[in-house]
Amino acid sequence: MITSLEEFIQAHGVLLASAGVPSSLHAQLFQKLSSQVFDSGDFFQIEVCENGKQRKLLASTHLSKQSHIFLIDHAWSFRLPDARAQLREHPRLMERLGAMMCISDSAEERECVSDEKLTVEDAIIAAEAEAKELGHELYWLELDESEIDDEKLKSLDLPGRFPNLIGLSLWGNKLNSEVTVRQLLESLHNLKALWINENPVTVKGGAALKEAILLSAPHLELYNSQLTDRYGKWAIAFCAGIPWAKISSIEGNLNDVESVDLSDRGIDCLNPKIFNPIEIPFLSVLNLKGNPLNGQTKSNVLETLKSFPNLQSLEVTIPGPLGTTLIEIAELLPNLLMLNGVDAAKVMEHGENFIVGNLEQRFPEFSPNDSTEERILHAMWAYMMTYRLCDEEKLDETPIWYIMDELGSALRHSDNPNFRVSPFMYMPDGSLQSAISYSLLWPVKDADKGDECTRDFLFGFGEDKQRSARLTAWFHTPMDYFEKIYRESRRRLENTHTNISSYNAPATERIMKVPDRVLTVYTDLPQVLETLKRSEFTFCDDPVAADILWISTQIDDDLTRALGLRDDQFINQFPYEACIVMKHHLAKTIQQAHGAPYWFQTTYDMETEMSAFIGDYYVRKKEGKDNLWIMKPWNMARTIDTSITDYLPALIRLAETGPKICQKYVEHPALFEGKKFDLRYVVLLRSLDPFELFLSDVFWTRISNNKYTLDRESLSEYETHFTVMNYGRKLVHVNTHDFIPAFEKEHIDWRNIHEKVRHMLRAVFEGAFELHPEMHSSRARAIYGVDVLLTDTYEPRLLEITYCPDCTRACKYDVINVLGNGNMIKATEFFDDVFGCLFLNSERNVSRL
Repeated sequence: MITSLEEFIQAHGVLLASAGVPSSLHAQLFQKLSSQVFDSGDFFQIEVCENGKQRKLLASTHLSKQSHIFLIDHAWSFRLPDARAQLREHPRLMERLGAMMCISDSAEERECVSDEKLTVEDAIIAAEAEAKELGHELYWLELDESEIDDEKLKSLDLPGRFPNLIGLSLWGNKLNSEVTVRQLLESLHNLKALWINENPVTVKGGAALKEAILLSAPHLELYNSQLTDRYGKWAIAFCAGIPWAKISSIEGNLNDVESVDLSDRGIDCLNPKIFNPIEIPFLSVLNLKGNPLNGQTKSNVLETLKSFPNLQSLEVTIPGPLGTTLIEIAELLPNLLMLNGVDAAKVMEHGENFIVGNLEQRFPEFSPNDSTEERILHAMWAYMMTYRLCDEEKLDETPIWYIMDELGSALRHSDNPNFRVSPFMYMPDGSLQSAISYSLLWPVKDADKGDECTRDFLFGFGEDKQRSARLTAWFHTPMDYFEKIYRESRRRLENTHTNISSYNAPATERIMKVPDRVLTVYTDLPQVLETLKRSEFTFCDDPVAADILWISTQIDDDLTRALGLRDDQFINQFPYEACIVMKHHLAKTIQQAHGAPYWFQTTYDMETEMSAFIGDYYVRKKEGKDNLWIMKPWNMARTIDTSITDYLPALIRLAETGPKICQKYVEHPALFEGKKFDLRYVVLLRSLDPFELFLSDVFWTRISNNKYTLDRESLSEYETHFTVMNYGRKLVHVNTHDFIPAFEKEHIDWRNIHEKVRHMLRAVFEGAFELHPEMHSSRARAIYGVDVLLTDTYEPRLLEITYCPDCTRACKYDVINVLGNGNMIKATEFFDDVFGCLFLNSERNVSRL
């Protein structure tokens, strides 16, 4: 056991340094760890905030900078695939987490909602009574989520009963007919505001519906929460909360308006007839966040804002149409006192450190039917932190996620925090086996009694690591900014097409120019050692003496020097093949060569393209499209650390566990007997110049174990959504010659699918060589595993390409060549065919691509 401070520092020196613990706190930390002192309750208190949606941590006494360090326990540590099961197994844990995350009991909420639900007529009667009490007729009617369909709307006869309606909300109903909606509007001559969001007619109609509605309602200034191009004083009064806006369609004056919230109103232009100091003389607070403002120049907008002598507080999108940073806008509008909720003087003082300012917090949206379990699985992404275990040999492949205890979880985010938190592994006897995980908390600034204690959720992440984009996991960042980046990215892809050269050079010469010569092979692959039987090849134990090196590890310059390898040896790797075998490079190669081909799912490198991904997500959500995505590590096999979700904060935060791509999930794949499957093809690359690419006649199907479903609970079930079962799971193998006729009986003829796959494979390798001619090497020969999925319309989708693929099934199962000559291909001859093709120019059981 560690008994002294010196021993503690010697055993934990690297951990202390990586956690950033000041040396002045080492002794205090050792004392608390060795004695298990949890004294944070004496220095802090927790307070509920945000209308009960959140909790915050307050200092209950003065704490000087780096004066104390506190141990924070972990309430829950888990690996992501196990999260749901653990919650079910431990109801007390679920109860504790629900309280920490301020999650109400869903059953009680459902009962409450059920009790409070009014019928449509009850809602109308209540609105009429309220209007009568105020001494006027009914001008404003809200009938949200009332199950109103087209026939019900007609039967209500709203124009006949309330001809002077100014505002009408039919949000979340079942309206399906544009004609019905237009007939209603043509009879409501004073209507200024209309909400028909989340109705089938809105989803179908889109921009065309909006145009038709504006023709039917010529005075409409507010449509689905967005200001129309004809907005005037009434709309500004409504957004400013002026009472007369809900009882009169006549435009009053705006002399009393001091604060206007125009956030997310879809404004292209600040109407100069209204936005001037004569019409709004006392305007002092203005929120313009989330508006594109692309109908006028930046200088026009700035001049308009400068014209208001009393304007003291402004909120705008950062980055956005007025600038990319707070300091840039603060310099352009020097008379402001507050900018995005931040003291403008502090912005000028700290400069670029204020990247996004005061953003609105993102809270999970629940329906009354969501279980407490489901709510926690969404809400937890605002609280989770992560680390990986490692020993002297390797890093653990799967990350550990954890949630701090009640006190630690009450720490909210600040770009300018007064506390820091770091994970720490304490090893009481100095060994990893004895390790206990904690989080450490200490003040990095003075904190007075009553001050809120905050931490930086993205400590160490600057804009070079997409900080503003990552904050979207916790805050509502500007949609229009991210959508703009996405549309620019998409435009580039759609305009990309590389002219692929025709390769008509002579075939590669046969290696064995001397008759009866035997080629020596060095390999570390048991499958090759056991099945390569051709007389033209023999094995040796010395890599230096071999003619051919066929190994599973990368042969780089260091290994070449260490082993003393020769330049005239053949190796089973091509230079720069990373451009196709690493997932992010494969995506970039395809996008640069082909733009956005139908056979490759939309893909983003989350290390560099997170902003474009967020924009894509927002656009798809607005358009009502599915938003299920799969997160894959750059360079892991067998679906390690791979997740499927449609929850934006989760997709963003999953990128914290290592470099990943985010790829649009194929929600509707072709199924085999109700189960998801994919195909493993083996491609043989003999040469890139001349271009000689072959497809093995041996390919196989990988089938999931469970019936396919998109039920939310299934997304974490490996055996439902993944197909690689030959590593510790139940494997059901179906021979290709059995699979194809069975598939054809269930679906369509296979040959058309096979031809599409062949064209796709050639396109990938041609594009890679066109972009990277340095890939060619006369001394390289290689095979690649290519994984392909079929959609429910039988179109191929390329999943990934693998170097030195696992060919266990090819070497284990004989297969009839049903797409070729109908002969039996013996499993024991697979590598005879591979080596024969690559080194002897044989084309037995392969076809040229």
